Amino acid sequence: MARIGFLGLGTMGQGMVKNLVAAGHDVTAWNRGDRDDAVFEAIGASRAHSIAEAVTGFDFVLYCLSDDAAVRDVVLSDSGVVASVDALSIVIDLSTIDPNTSAEESAAYAEKGIRFLDAPVFGSKGEAANGGLWIVVGGEREVFDAAESVLTPISETVHYLGVSGNGSKMKLVGNLVVAAQLEALGEALTLAKKAGLDLRDVLEVFAVTDFRSPIFDGVGAAVIAGDYSPSFALKLMRKDARLVSAFADRLGAPVPGASATLGTIEKAVDAGWGDENASALIKVLAREADADLRVS
Repeated sequence: MARIGFLGLGTMGQGMVKNLVAAGHDVTAWNRGDRDDAVFEAIGASRAHSIAEAVTGFDFVLYCLSDDAAVRDVVLSDSGVVASVDALSIVIDLSTIDPNTSAEESAAYAEKGIRFLDAPVFGSKGEAANGGLWIVVGGEREVFDAAESVLTPISETVHYLGVSGNGSKMKLVGNLVVAAQLEALGEALTLAKKAGLDLRDVLEVFAVTDFRSPIFDGVGAAVIAGDYSPSFALKLMRKDARLVSAFADRLGAPVPGASATLGTIEKAVDAGWGDENASALIKVLAREADADLRVS
């Protein structure tokens, strides 16, 4: 089994580390903010007290960080991962970031002769905890083959997409679809409510039609229960939606639907719902229609 250094113990990172340890890997972890020793004990990881300690002497170095600013601070700074990691390690970035930032990482590692994969993940709290994430990977094929054994314990499926950067690009393409489904679900439930339909009946139809979706099933049930407890925070979806918009703008690809959804997300965060689940964007649509989507 491998020796792994892991940086980033948010909700996602904790789940990933726990599954890596359960698979028999020896994991040493580090987090930017304070974490009680109990957190490290609960996930079965040793504690590193610095970036250098978390990336020195490991077969693999993995990190899952919140945004581009965190990657620049933890990875690309003078005292970051690139400056400290061993040349023989394989480095894997599991974060959702701008493909331009991912390209900077790739170039920085290549300059030092360090093998690197961009491998962002689809999924949220439950999938991270259960080892059920879906991982999309860019980088050299032989590096991917060497790293697959540490990606398998945290994932349901792993997808190799080709050259460095393709994982980050695919993640934004997928995030566009996720956000669009949440917007569509919110619009549909709001319209159905205003039309006098029973939302339980609506969701039963959604569950069996050719446009059915696991997002409609899970989020729909939570919305009519009035449950917006966070599995993936709305403020993080706003970050992702902004990345999609900027990425599409650079490529000259029209994404009018994504732009509309970003507008809904911005209103929801401005309303104070940023720490709630990403599905809280639906509350904006319901509010504007003066519709209560809860079903008792």
